[in-house]
Amino acid sequence: MQPTYEELQQQVADRDRQIADLKAQLAAADQRIVKLEALVLDLQSRLKRNSRNSNRPPSSDPPWLLRKPPTPPSGRKPGGQPGHPGHQRPLLPPDQMDELVPIKPDRCSCGKRLRGHDSNPIRHQVADLPPIKPHWTEYQLHALTCTACGKTTRAQLPAGVPTGAYGPRLQALVAVCAGMYRLSKRVTVGLLGDWLNLPMSLGSVTACEQQVSAVLAGPTEEARVYVERQRVAKVDETGWRQRRARAWLWVAVTLWVTIFLIHRRRNVDAARELMRGFSGILTSDRWKAYLSWPIRKRQLCWAHLLRAFTAFGELGGTAGRLGESLQAEAQQMFAWWRRVKDGTLSRSTFQSYMSPLQTGVKMLLEQGTRCRSPEVSATCRDLLKLFPAMWTFVRVEGVEPTNNEAERAIRHAVIWRKSSFGTHSPEGSRFVERILTVSATLKLQGRNVVDFITRACEASLHGNKAPSLLPSRALVRAAG
Repeated sequence: MQPTYEELQQQVADRDRQIADLKAQLAAADQRIVKLEALVLDLQSRLKRNSRNSNRPPSSDPPWLLRKPPTPPSGRKPGGQPGHPGHQRPLLPPDQMDELVPIKPDRCSCGKRLRGHDSNPIRHQVADLPPIKPHWTEYQLHALTCTACGKTTRAQLPAGVPTGAYGPRLQALVAVCAGMYRLSKRVTVGLLGDWLNLPMSLGSVTACEQQVSAVLAGPTEEARVYVERQRVAKVDETGWRQRRARAWLWVAVTLWVTIFLIHRRRNVDAARELMRGFSGILTSDRWKAYLSWPIRKRQLCWAHLLRAFTAFGELGGTAGRLGESLQAEAQQMFAWWRRVKDGTLSRSTFQSYMSPLQTGVKMLLEQGTRCRSPEVSATCRDLLKLFPAMWTFVRVEGVEPTNNEAERAIRHAVIWRKSSFGTHSPEGSRFVERILTVSATLKLQGRNVVDFITRACEASLHGNKAPSLLPSRALVRAAG
């Protein structure tokens, strides 16, 4: 029996509804596929992240990335090669010797006795350490009674004598063991016992650190004010722990002074507390805490940018080709910049070379905003907003294209954090800030850390001002 007209209309309507439902399901499936593809790309990029294509530290790299491919044998013998310049320890002048031992031969090979003096003998110098022992001083405070009034008077310690059991140089040694050599308190106690035959408790190590921290408060605050007045500063931050809670260690590096800060946050307030009244050019990565600085007074770190471009290149497809093109532009820029640094390329010529390169990078970033990878497109949009900050080093002399000095300065603290697990109190954090500031700054200036801290402790005992961390005028003039 043939269906009626009404039944056919109903079948057509049912088919239309089925087709509409299928189209809706297909559209939903397409949207889901797009989201899943983006998720797969994101997960793949995360799996490939390492210190070469992201901000991750080298210590987080997997073992197979750390292994270098075997180098084919060169055929040369191990050790120094013929013709290479020698590196020998220079001899000290005779007046700096603690002991001179002239050695003369008694007889010739023929048996005759030898006499005379060699005006140019062969000099052989040997350095050794004498047995090291602490210098103990006992102060006997007598109490005497007046024969007239019967009042008893107790003598007081002379000026410059510490009220505790440890003197300035020993306090400096304890502080440097932790702050420069990253020794734990137990290892420091062992070192003092083995080398100095000096018993010290763990609590005494902490007490020495806090005493040193107090005397370094003035010099480190002076250093912080000095940084505020500089034209250029490089900044970075890394994770820290305080009382087992998340915190952040910040660093700012200038030409002669480096300062550190431990803060509970990784935000604009923490960055402002580090830099305070700084109004110069800030070299940093793209972290949002630095967005409050004017773009014209920022320099984005090109080492970080190159890692991002490397990550693009590893995605393959359109994103991969974009990343390879951006890497090529960055490598060309670095090649020219190295020539500027070694004096083989004038700054004016460099600036003329960089003009078309900047245009090319901008075009590539604009292409990247249309990339299917959310990470690539977001990064490119972000860089276009900050585009002038990518090139400050081109127009302003004295600005570097990277903040590598800040990363190197903070690396020491990262290794310390891994072995110490951070600090357990605000007072401990202040010690870390100050000892890192002192050691990093004096390293820049070529000054001795132990001598500086010893003089600071001695000045405190006599009620005098501590020595300054600021560079001397002679040092600045010598550096040009």
